[in-house]
Amino acid sequence: MRVLDAEAVAALGPTGAVDAVTDALRGGLDPSADPARTLVDLAHGQFLLMPSQTAVATGVKVVTVAPDNPTRGLPRIQASYLLFDHDTLTLRAVLDGTALTTLRTPAVSVAAVLPRLPERALRVVVVGAGPQATGHVATLAAVRDLESVSYLVRAPSRSRLEAVTLGSNEAAEAIRSADVVVCATSARTPVLDSAVFRDDVLVIAVGSHEPDARELDTAIMGRATVVVEDVETALREAGDVVMALEARALDRTELVPMRDVVTGAVSLPADRAVVFKSVGMSWQDLVVAEAVVAHADRRG
Repeated sequence: MRVLDAEAVAALGPTGAVDAVTDALRGGLDPSADPARTLVDLAHGQFLLMPSQTAVATGVKVVTVAPDNPTRGLPRIQASYLLFDHDTLTLRAVLDGTALTTLRTPAVSVAAVLPRLPERALRVVVVGAGPQATGHVATLAAVRDLESVSYLVRAPSRSRLEAVTLGSNEAAEAIRSADVVVCATSARTPVLDSAVFRDDVLVIAVGSHEPDARELDTAIMGRATVVVEDVETALREAGDVVMALEARALDRTELVPMRDVVTGAVSLPADRAVVFKSVGMSWQDLVVAEAVVAHADRRG
């Protein structure tokens, strides 16, 4: 059994993670067959269990959520990934689950929108300044040149990044010219007024996975082509989608599964806004974990 720490997980790199997601979908993996995540209430928080299997491996991510941990100087959310042999269910490897999530989430986003990304240097705006915000920038930079990157946050003085105040005129100007807007926040209500988005903007939203929380307003969901990891999962967990449906700005029949984009079954319009709404699914952790272990094996 191997134990792979955060450094070993990150060694796969953004491109390797994007390739793992892309190869799995093109190889026939069906996200709709993925088990739903399970929440287990505990005395001091929650377990979040995310099991999955492919033709060659089985695994589960065990996430702990301990709300009081920050007062103890510990992370609120921690995770480990257990990778098993598909046939014998023998434990093959334990991976740093937090690092795995940080790597796979932007890889999924980029895999989902890669066919739609312009073949030129991109102007990118990111709402948020945490690991997913910087991870999305690093993964976009792995597949395209970046002309500019603007991080928008509520309190730039508290950020380690060079950031712009969310809601300022400078932020609005950055959004108006952005090719790609990434929302990676813990917000439960829309973080931006989509009226300033370009007509052909590409929006990635990854911050929420609850039906009553959203980062995007109804207007952008109504005028965009909306791509999701899996339709039923989005209807259950993606508040951005759920609330747009409730407002009748969007119809479920209009939702595009990312597998159709990745495999070329659906082409996304270049002259219309596109939204990719991600909630995170168990298959994504599994295929990237498999790639991490294979990469570590090659390195010896």
